[in-house]
Amino acid sequence: MYIHLKLIHEPQPSERWQRFFHRVWPYYLDWFVSEGHGARPGLPECRKALELHMPELLPTYDQLCQLAGSGDMESRFLSMWCPPAYMAGCSQAAWVRGNPTLVRNYDYDPRLFDGRLRFTEGLKPVISMQDSAWGALDGMNADGLAVALAFGGRKVSGVGFGIPLVVRYVLETCSTTAEAMTALRRIPVHMSYNVITLDKAGHYAVAYLNPDRPAHVVHQPVCTNHQEQVEWDEYAAFTQTLQRNDHLMELLRDENVDRAQLLERFLKPPLYHQQYLRGFGTLYSVAYDLKQKSVRVFWPDNEVKVTFKKFKEQDLKVVLLRPAGRYMAK
Repeated sequence: MYIHLKLIHEPQPSERWQRFFHRVWPYYLDWFVSEGHGARPGLPECRKALELHMPELLPTYDQLCQLAGSGDMESRFLSMWCPPAYMAGCSQAAWVRGNPTLVRNYDYDPRLFDGRLRFTEGLKPVISMQDSAWGALDGMNADGLAVALAFGGRKVSGVGFGIPLVVRYVLETCSTTAEAMTALRRIPVHMSYNVITLDKAGHYAVAYLNPDRPAHVVHQPVCTNHQEQVEWDEYAAFTQTLQRNDHLMELLRDENVDRAQLLERFLKPPLYHQQYLRGFGTLYSVAYDLKQKSVRVFWPDNEVKVTFKKFKEQDLKVVLLRPAGRYMAK
């Protein structure tokens, strides 16, 4: 079991993104129409939603639609307005002793991973882990703001955006945690999500987002896959969300744990998972250092580090089920 991760510097959408999109579009299309071709909103509604809630992204959206062929279905998909349901299990923590650093594990099915760490220069320089062709699972912008998403652990769905595009919007338009939380409070989402942000001043917060109730912002340095309380018992038990949350809180409270030790703990249970065939395995761990403005993506026996000033394009093949060797975080 392995993944490919490509590091790509593409300041503006180009033929490189176009080639990627045309290669993966058949798979995304199967997912997008999985509930029937008429189950998703029409293009006028999708574009109107972007104009209303995230107008700053419209120029990029139009570029991408053109590169994708200007088709109706492609354009509806790229709007990420009311997409089909999808869930991921994640653990994330804001480290604020010394260099503020957002650390997270992304747990998901390796067959559904875009496999792109992209350095873009749209509204702001952004380094992010791509999802849904132009959304972001997590990332950092050059202003020193890091953002990461997690599934919120509730079965409800409704009218709103898929969270990867919301994360992209925050990275492109916000500079601080306060600005990020203001944006997250107003943008509708189609499922329950938890979004954590950390800025270079060490300010952090978690937004509990839902389609059926107002966003709730809490001042805490950790989030996993539940909100104020567990509402989906089976999912919570399978993903060990409570255990992961408590484990992270204990690590952050322990004054004997330094940042390197925290990173190392992300590569061990209960934070690290290998249930890949069940769609819940750790695909990568990442640390966003907001003082150095560096990104370190790491696994038990591999890692890559980049910054805005030194971003080397490369292609990594990472074996996920190889027995974990000892990893010494720096």
